[in-house]
Amino acid sequence: MIKARCHPALEPILPKPMEAGRALPDWLRDMPSEVAAPSLGGESVRTLKHCPPLIDALSLGVLIPLATDLSFAEGEVSWDWAPPVLEDARISRAPIGVHVPEQTMGAPFRMAPGLILKFMNFWTLEAPEGWSLLFTHPLNREDLPFRTLSGVVDCDLFRDGYVHFPALWQEAGFTGILPAGTPVAQVIALPRGAQGLETGVMDPAEVAANRAVQTELQEARGIYRRRFRH
Repeated sequence: MIKARCHPALEPILPKPMEAGRALPDWLRDMPSEVAAPSLGGESVRTLKHCPPLIDALSLGVLIPLATDLSFAEGEVSWDWAPPVLEDARISRAPIGVHVPEQTMGAPFRMAPGLILKFMNFWTLEAPEGWSLLFTHPLNREDLPFRTLSGVVDCDLFRDGYVHFPALWQEAGFTGILPAGTPVAQVIALPRGAQGLETGVMDPAEVAANRAVQTELQEARGIYRRRFRH
C-alpha cells in the first residue's frame, strides 16, 4: 500500500491523491462501445472501451492531482492560490516550478518552445519496505496538454521527502485553465531489484498451449477478461 501524507495546515485546501481506478477519464466513459469501421466495409467493431489491458493501466496505482487552477495566456502561467505559511516546513508555496530548456539539451522530447514545468507535490509518499515508486505520466492520457517525465524513487527510504514532477508542455499557444485536481502523475509501486529476463524457444507443449489460447481468444469474446485477468 502506498501511503500519502500532507502537512496538517494544507489538508483543508489540497485535492487528495486517489486510487487511479476511482478516477477513470471522462472520455473512456463517454466513448461508444462499438462503431462502424469504413476500412472493414462498415462492419461493427468494439472500441478501446472493451480493452482490459488499457483499462487496467488507467486503473493502476495512485494519481497525484494538481494543487490549484493554473491559468495559461500568452505564454505565461499564473494562479490565484495562497496556502498558509508553514513555519515548521520547507516547501514552496507555489504550485509549479520551472526548468530551463537547456536542461533537456540533446533529449528527443516533444514540447512547446521553452515551456518545461515542474508540478509541485505537497504529499509525501511512502512505499512498503523493499519497494520503489515509479512516477510517470498518467497512462494512456493523451488528452492532457503536458507530458510528465518518468522517474523511479526508493520511497521506502525517501518517505519523508517530496517528489515533484517535471513535465513538458506540449500544446503551443494554449490558452485556458488547467483545473485543480487534474492528474499530473501516476504512481506505481514496484518491487526493488533486477527484474531479470530469460529468452528461449517454446517446447512442443508450450507451442500447443500457445495455439490453444490464441484460438480461444479469436473464437469467443471476453475470454481474456474472464480467464486471464484478476
